[in-house]
Amino acid sequence: MNRRLTQTIVLMLILLVPALAWASDCVDGGGGGSDTGRFQHILETQGALVAVLMSFGFGIVASLTPCVYPMVPITVSIFGATETKSRLRGAALSGTFVLGIAVLFTPMGAIAGKTGMLMGSALSNQWVIVGLAVLFLALAASMFGAFELALPAGLTNKLSTVGGVGFKGAFVMGLVMGLIAAPCTGPFLTGLLMYIGTTGNVVLGSAALFSFSLGLGVIFFVAGAFAVNLPKGGAWMMGIKWVSGVGLAYMAFSYLRDKFEVVRSLVDHPSYAFGALAGAVLLVGVVLGVIHMMAERRKSPIAHLSKPMKLASIIPAVAGAAMLFTWVGLNHNIDPNAPEITWLTNEEEALAKANAEGKPVLIDFGAEWCAACKKLEHQTFPDPNVRSEAQRFVALRVDATDDEDETINKLKDKYKVVGLPTVIMLDKTGKEVVRFNDFVQADKFYAAMKCNVASGGSDVVGMQ
Repeated sequence: MNRRLTQTIVLMLILLVPALAWASDCVDGGGGGSDTGRFQHILETQGALVAVLMSFGFGIVASLTPCVYPMVPITVSIFGATETKSRLRGAALSGTFVLGIAVLFTPMGAIAGKTGMLMGSALSNQWVIVGLAVLFLALAASMFGAFELALPAGLTNKLSTVGGVGFKGAFVMGLVMGLIAAPCTGPFLTGLLMYIGTTGNVVLGSAALFSFSLGLGVIFFVAGAFAVNLPKGGAWMMGIKWVSGVGLAYMAFSYLRDKFEVVRSLVDHPSYAFGALAGAVLLVGVVLGVIHMMAERRKSPIAHLSKPMKLASIIPAVAGAAMLFTWVGLNHNIDPNAPEITWLTNEEEALAKANAEGKPVLIDFGAEWCAACKKLEHQTFPDPNVRSEAQRFVALRVDATDDEDETINKLKDKYKVVGLPTVIMLDKTGKEVVRFNDFVQADKFYAAMKCNVASGGSDVVGMQ
């Protein structure tokens, strides 16, 4: 009884991690920026922790895909974790196996972070965006069962015998399992590497991929260290694939939406009626998807409905998700009578105007490929309070999409811009008083505009 209870608790804790990571992200409000130096380190640490936890959660979800999960009992038996007499040795062998997975995947994060600027520049190209959207749609189609992403069966069977029993065998098997799992984890890895690439942060990239590896290997560790009898695959696994497919299709849409205004116009409606419609469409898709999962259960009386329900669920689920998630991200407090912010694009002109009129300066460094920059444009800057307060400022927008533009690079060096977005507020004397390095909610941004600059403020620098 105690052993069963321990196993249950361990599995529950594992499954709770992604939920906790999501909760942390929601509590953080989706972004940071800081207007006071004393919270600088705390916010930086919190942001990195959430990113790493989410990566761990992605790894767990990836381990539940149909071409990874069935390999668990076979793999742990090959390197001897389940047959060992000592649970401590079983845990050590399983840990060594997971370390092998991490050694394979972690360099990917470092490379993505190192080439982040190159990736950011590429993301300004509309054909690259279209190509990525097609890639994610193809990955979504694989999750919906259009085709399977996996190595040839003969190669997989040959690789699964490499290594042998013992710590050396466990480590080698970890490397091999990473290769075997790579096609299945591709949908998760692609999105994760794209996100890391836009940050250009090597440390975050390495940590995120290491965390992803631990998440991918944790189910192997539990099976080997605690000799847990894992539940057999079935309807729940089909549910994992369906949810992953919807998520990947939404990612394809989000790339097109953020690049092309004509696509955004289809879903850029802040009214609550549109939000209710979006929720209803998504609910229809989810209900049809649930029926599909129920039909996949063993000896289900509605087994014949599985395929038609899955096909019928895709369009409303993806369309509903695109509508609802875009709607949630909009600013619903827009006043059409509030004056719009007049953005200048020439720094010399902006500073001369500010000096002549005795006004503070608001500088926004952004790029077309920067997701957080888009959130600022669509959520923070349209806010009526922000718009009204911005009339006291001279607003300067610097488009840093082209990272080879020498003029832009000189401005970035001048204002010590190391990542995007970067929003800086200067007081009337030209002294920096506020800096945000990430998305920030409208109310917090308004408070920074109203209080810090009006009072002269203090030197503050927000961190990524």
